[in-house]
Amino acid sequence: MKSLKQWLARLARAEKLRQSPCRARGTTRRTLFEKIGVGSLLTGIAGLCYAMMRPLVPDVLYEQARRFKAGTPDSFPEGASFLEEQRLFIFRRDKTFHAISAVCTHLGCTVKMVNLNQPKTVQIGGKPVEVHYEFACPCHGSKYYSDGSNYAGPAPRSLEWYKLEVAPDDGRLVVDMSEPVDKNFRLTV
Repeated sequence: MKSLKQWLARLARAEKLRQSPCRARGTTRRTLFEKIGVGSLLTGIAGLCYAMMRPLVPDVLYEQARRFKAGTPDSFPEGASFLEEQRLFIFRRDKTFHAISAVCTHLGCTVKMVNLNQPKTVQIGGKPVEVHYEFACPCHGSKYYSDGSNYAGPAPRSLEWYKLEVAPDDGRLVVDMSEPVDKNFRLTV
């Protein structure tokens, strides 16, 4: 008798489960977990696709061209001077000046100038040139010779050279970042 009562109680519970609102819509625990699993899988694939496509969009800030006064020629020491706000190197050799951009041509990071312990001779434009320093991008490893020519890493082109001139009103150096120039450009003061 006891087992019959237990059996009828189980049967009544099973009947209630069959008549539940979830059962009426066709949703069971199994289909719920299947839907959660498929949703998780699709979310993971979408995240992976985003992570793979994001590096293809450069983090470069496209600003309008700039022209500014950098300072008097006497205020620049012999060798290289770095202007942090403009991300620009100005080089002085005696009375001759030239300006090279410090913006990496890969994704726009700021390159660092590295002085070499010993000068090395490299081929730049088919000519042997003695190099005392080079530029290195800390973000993705691009490297540039002292004239801005890229030779290693993912950088697609050389660093930009910008036009320098002397302001007629106060004799200060004017950098025109809207006008890239050839690598042979030098301003003699």
